[in-house]
Amino acid sequence: MASPSATLRTAETSAGRHAGGAARDAGLLVLRLVLGLTMAAHGSQKLFGWFGGGGVEGTGQFFGMSGYPAPEAMAVLAGLTETFGGLALVLGLLTPLAGAAVTGTMINAVAVVWSGSFFAPKGVEYELLLAAAAAALTLTGPGRYAVDALVPVLRGIGSRPRALALALGVVAAAVLLLVRA
Repeated sequence: MASPSATLRTAETSAGRHAGGAARDAGLLVLRLVLGLTMAAHGSQKLFGWFGGGGVEGTGQFFGMSGYPAPEAMAVLAGLTETFGGLALVLGLLTPLAGAAVTGTMINAVAVVWSGSFFAPKGVEYELLLAAAAAALTLTGPGRYAVDALVPVLRGIGSRPRALALALGVVAAAVLLLVRA
């Protein structure tokens, strides 16, 4: 027989799923759409020069001035990560990996932009907010309104694999920062 506290926890969890579940899932959808489309647009600036971006050449020059080796390759890597990571977040597809990739990219952006100020015009609040939103989606998952929710093996991903995915994104960011001159 279950203890009274275990019964209460089960009832609270069940009530939370039903009462706030739809609102939570809608909130995660809004977050995924805004963050994902924002990141995909930033990536397309780097890859294709869309939306006033520099394309691979212009972005590569920026990466070179920021101390990254193989600056055009880094521009392509950042552009692909932002574009496809963002689109995957929009769809809620492989969300832990997509969120971790965006988090890692934004950690590098914070490091590059950091000038000792938090607020614009020379601050990092925008990049930090994008990194935190991506990390939050990595840890919480995409919600029910996502491709991941339709695939049983993806639907069942627990908190440990999500945390490991986030750790992978942070480690990848650290490695890229270490190779930066």
